Amino acid sequence: MHSQRASCGSGEDLDFDGLAASVHRIERIQQLSGLRFGMTDAPGWLRCDDLLDAPERLRAWQGRLADWLGTQYDEVPARTVAAWIASWYLHVPARAAAVLFHHERRVPVSKLAFRLSDDRPHPAEIALLGDGFHCLPSDTAAARPEATVVADEQELAAALRDGYLAHATRFVDAYGPLSRLGRRSLWAAATDALDTALWSAGEPDAGVADAALVLGSRHAPLTAASTLRLTPEREWTRRLESCCFSYLLPSTPECDGCPRSTPKQS
Repeated sequence: MHSQRASCGSGEDLDFDGLAASVHRIERIQQLSGLRFGMTDAPGWLRCDDLLDAPERLRAWQGRLADWLGTQYDEVPARTVAAWIASWYLHVPARAAAVLFHHERRVPVSKLAFRLSDDRPHPAEIALLGDGFHCLPSDTAAARPEATVVADEQELAAALRDGYLAHATRFVDAYGPLSRLGRRSLWAAATDALDTALWSAGEPDAGVADAALVLGSRHAPLTAASTLRLTPEREWTRRLESCCFSYLLPSTPECDGCPRSTPKQS
């Protein structure tokens, strides 16, 4: 198979069939995807493997967030810091997988990195650090050595879910001892991150369909199937599984839909 090449707009040729080209196409469609192929020379990049292999780096990230919150609040509860870091981190593998799944029907098999914003220390960009991916038989790159072909969309959804669960398990194991959050709370955050990422990867109705495909039922240790539902006003919403503990900050109300005050619906 002869691969095609296309210009990426910066004077550099881009392999039309590869994962880097997938990311480029997504960037052109969805300017705010926040996803790129490879890291830049800009400061602030963190490799996920480095954080999970050396959890003291996660603790340093907690300290940076606590300092940032401390410029705005007199009191910064440790539980709030822990919950924000968990949500931000889990967003990284969830977003990378959901965006590629939605737009390209590919699931990356890749190490990840992210760049912290210069102001608020949250992930501003996500980078794929490898070119392997799962795809469907109809994918133009199905014959490439870096492609793992699966039979249908159900198996592709399972590959996304399994890869995310493996990454989230590493995070829960590494981060649990550093936080005041129990494993159930961390897995609730992991559930929210994946469900929300699938929902927000494209147009709402299409995102809901993706979430139903990946999270049509509960897959333990995730705490729920997709909680997306229509309101009486015919708008999509979802029930939160996890609490961000922002209400512990001075003069900060509970979030709408906080699981502390919103009963689960069957």
